Amino acid sequence: MNGVALVTGSSRGIGRAIAERLGADGMSVVVNYRSDRAAADEVVAKVEAAGGQAVAARADVTDPAQLRALFDAAEQHFGGLDVLVNNVGTARFSPIAEASDDDFDVLFGTNARSTFVALREAANRLRDGGRIVVISSGVATNNRPGTGLYGAAKAAGDQLVRVLAKELGPRRITVNSVRPGATRTDALVALQPEPVLERIASETPLGRIAETSDIADIAAFLASGDSRWVTGQVINAGGGNF
Repeated sequence: MNGVALVTGSSRGIGRAIAERLGADGMSVVVNYRSDRAAADEVVAKVEAAGGQAVAARADVTDPAQLRALFDAAEQHFGGLDVLVNNVGTARFSPIAEASDDDFDVLFGTNARSTFVALREAANRLRDGGRIVVISSGVATNNRPGTGLYGAAKAAGDQLVRVLAKELGPRRITVNSVRPGATRTDALVALQPEPVLERIASETPLGRIAETSDIADIAAFLASGDSRWVTGQVINAGGGNF
């Protein structure tokens, strides 16, 4: 698989697994980080060790100017862009009655506005035949108490995906979203004690929570030529849990 991919938030977690997978598949990868340059450099080194090309690029994607500059850096370093994997997000959980204005601003700014800006830039910059993949969340549809603002912000991104897929179809650019369920990342392990993870696994038809590689495999398919006839889809990746 050839081409150039930009993966936002790819110094750790799901984004890191996706960047490493795309690099192993033969793509040149822009590894975006906000503060942990050492972690981003580890991803770059792993891609290069597998024979690929990668570069670390700092940007806080909640800042539209920095996000636009990230696209500039991708074009300047590799000469163009074929794939965007929009992975950055943040979560806060509380009942709607207790959510603050700041909760709304943070959740919609990080999860909805940054997705909008990234999709707008990708629509104007990707080469024809490109791929856009948004990493969403299962909370966009599971309606559990405490997930209202976070789920709504993620659902906004899913709606943008559906519309943009129709707008970019004439250029053969596909646009899809992936909704992971509970996925074993450092952030999840830090937030949830092991008994909670075990309970989630027991409630999942496939009997476990996801590994980051599970989500990376789906994203890699959607970023590849094999997904040429799949667009405007929101793919649930929760092991059957939603």
